[in-house]
Amino acid sequence: MLAFTHAAGHVSVLLSEAVAALAVKPDGIYLDATFGRGGHGRAILEQLGPKGRLIALDRDPQAIAAGQALADARLVLAHAPFSELAAVLDTLGAPRIDGVLFDLGVSSPQLDDPERGFSFRHDAPLDMRMDTTRGETAAAWLARANIRDITEVLKNYGEERFAFQIAEKVVALRAERSLATTGEFAALVRETVRTREPGQDAATRSFQALRIHVNQELREIALALPRALDRLTPGGRLAVIAFHSLEDRIVKNFLRDAAHPDNLPKNLPLRAAELPPPRLKLIGKPVRPSAAEVAANPRARSAILRTAEKT
Repeated sequence: MLAFTHAAGHVSVLLSEAVAALAVKPDGIYLDATFGRGGHGRAILEQLGPKGRLIALDRDPQAIAAGQALADARLVLAHAPFSELAAVLDTLGAPRIDGVLFDLGVSSPQLDDPERGFSFRHDAPLDMRMDTTRGETAAAWLARANIRDITEVLKNYGEERFAFQIAEKVVALRAERSLATTGEFAALVRETVRTREPGQDAATRSFQALRIHVNQELREIALALPRALDRLTPGGRLAVIAFHSLEDRIVKNFLRDAAHPDNLPKNLPLRAAELPPPRLKLIGKPVRPSAAEVAANPRARSAILRTAEKT
């Protein structure tokens, strides 16, 4: 269900770089597909004129509630995942937009709130849902999933080498009791993983995998990118910040494919001018946080920003 609210701390990663990548026009319509605590959104609003407009999405009701404090008539908040951006734009009467920003992954407020269940640093309910109003919690999924499904999730989304062993232990434990908290799941993983990477908790990969699965994060990205491209005006910018290789691979491949003509049979006798034009033009090289930003915010270290412009 889509909920709309007009509304007018957290430090956003690559803040100035991401907003600059959008090349904001004062009277343009822009989409912040991952509002969070509004860091990027506020910076976009600062560059918009009185006739400009910012539509901001977030699947997290806490983010929407925080955004309501930003009293700005140019801003509209929508409680929705970014895969539903087309429906949001249609509802708001905005068939075309001049730019869209995606800041992928989990947010710092979600990680830092023990009750959300995203982190093993606190013992809390094993929830992990970005949208707490719908969907299945991580604990509920672990309580019903079979060994094969748990193994595939941990291996595919966390690249966990001991995925099968962890899955076996989860299913075996269910005969005695359920896994209800982050502490219980983290302890089970630590007991199972025999070798640990230097500086990384043994539970890190499994928590990432479970979070990605519960929120269907990679599917959301794959659905949202082409829908965003469809809604961009010619010359409109698409800027995406990814935080791990699975996200970035989807983004990189999408941008690459859209920036080249459609795949055609080899040796087809066509001149370059006869080839179908690409839908996107890549803008600059991928951008990473500066050493100063990483020093100030270590969570930014893996971020990468890619930008493209609709032809």
